[in-house]
Amino acid sequence: MHKTAFFQACAAGRKCRQHVQSAATVAKGAHLNWDYPHAHTLPVMPEAGDIDGLQHTNNAVYVRWCEHIAWHHSATLGLDLEDYRRLDRAMAIRRGEYDYLLPTRAGEALTLATWLCASDGRSSMERRFQLIRDSDGATVVRARWNLVCIELSSGRARRLPPEFLAVYEPAIVAARQSAQD
Repeated sequence: MHKTAFFQACAAGRKCRQHVQSAATVAKGAHLNWDYPHAHTLPVMPEAGDIDGLQHTNNAVYVRWCEHIAWHHSATLGLDLEDYRRLDRAMAIRRGEYDYLLPTRAGEALTLATWLCASDGRSSMERRFQLIRDSDGATVVRARWNLVCIELSSGRARRLPPEFLAVYEPAIVAARQSAQD
């Protein structure tokens, strides 16, 4: 999806200020084994241009998809890029970890999920991701971001503003099973 179209879609979803499941979760969630409850999901499918010289989806594509769903989730909860700019605050990735468990190929139907899993209530949060292959329910990627709140104008770490706490804290979920570290 083109970035402008994506941010317009996020803005359209901005009115929804509750933790909601996407249509994909409602339709597919019963048979997918998510690591956490209340998955925010998006369907994804590798295209020919996503395939690398090893004939599987390039790892950078998964990173891009994680960014995409993170913005989608944030906008669905009620904070989008416009809000970040207005508040002069953002959640920036301090550390990203990706576990590539199985390869995927062009045309495979996949479902990507994300959750907010932790917050210190001051300046940092944790976001997790899980990518499942629809055909067999296998987890192909797990990822984790450690996020820190920054002031956009200076790039310096800052406290989470009340608007972030009000939107993000209620969306934090606990693991269904032992942590996938």
